[in-house]
Amino acid sequence: MSYLWIKAFHLAAAMTWIGGMLLLSVVLMALASSGPGADRNMHLIRMARTWDARVTTPAMLIVWVLGLVMALQAGWFSAPWLWVKLVIVVILSAMHGIQSGTLRRLAGDPSRSPPAFLRLAAPAVVAAVVAIAILAITKPL
Repeated sequence: MSYLWIKAFHLAAAMTWIGGMLLLSVVLMALASSGPGADRNMHLIRMARTWDARVTTPAMLIVWVLGLVMALQAGWFSAPWLWVKLVIVVILSAMHGIQSGTLRRLAGDPSRSPPAFLRLAAPAVVAAVVAIAILAITKPL
């Protein structure tokens, strides 16, 4: 597969992953403000967990695989910009894990509330994506 096809699928998967993370951020904020225990909350949690398992998590895995393939093909592992980008992507992956784990815990115990720091997840995701885009396009370091 040519570099441009890999790059295209990498970008499409990245947009899908980030869209899913933003969706999880909004769902978790809605659950935090709606109060625990409502039946609608359980339906929302189930829907978000299904989307995460079927779409967001596979997209994240595709991003990782294709990104590493591109970096290997292009010989970028000696470039400092790539290492900065990888640190940001690791942080995004961890945040996705925290969001998914929070939804799983809420499904098991609807009386819980999401951690307060997750209210900052959406702006953090957007800031990370902006930084990643700048690094990937300009390769400044």
